[in-house]
Amino acid sequence: MSSVSELSKRFREVLLNGLWIANTNFKDQLSGVSWEQAVTKVDSLNTIAMLTFHIDYYIAGIVNVFEGGSLDIKDQYSFDLPPIESQKQWEDLLNKLWTDSERFAALLEQLPDSKLDEVFVDEKYGTYRRNIDGMIEHCYYHLGQITLIRKLLENQ
Repeated sequence: MSSVSELSKRFREVLLNGLWIANTNFKDQLSGVSWEQAVTKVDSLNTIAMLTFHIDYYIAGIVNVFEGGSLDIKDQYSFDLPPIESQKQWEDLLNKLWTDSERFAALLEQLPDSKLDEVFVDEKYGTYRRNIDGMIEHCYYHLGQITLIRKLLENQ
């Protein structure tokens, strides 16, 4: 079973600095993406900016729980990206993702291992471990999409 430190390491790998599973991470893939690229639609796919917002939305929601707050996130709002019309707005979104990701990992490291098998907010959501593993898997899923969209944009 994964310990808190292993889960935190896996989370950091997919978001900030890892190369182990996907040979890339969010920070790598979003580095050098201009705001124009980030908001460019490719066929019916979500934009890079929308996927970035979506991942941060969930990370920030779980951070709130880790900090003793309630679980306020709702799937229906997870793609409600405010318009991005400048490089600064894009960089602000990226900086929020990096800050929230670091906060998530740091708070996760503070959890005792015993907390991982406790109920996360409500029994219907399963355990802390299930939600943390789910977040990591969710990040890898969207990292793959961002990687492909970026390649498609670069080949246009």
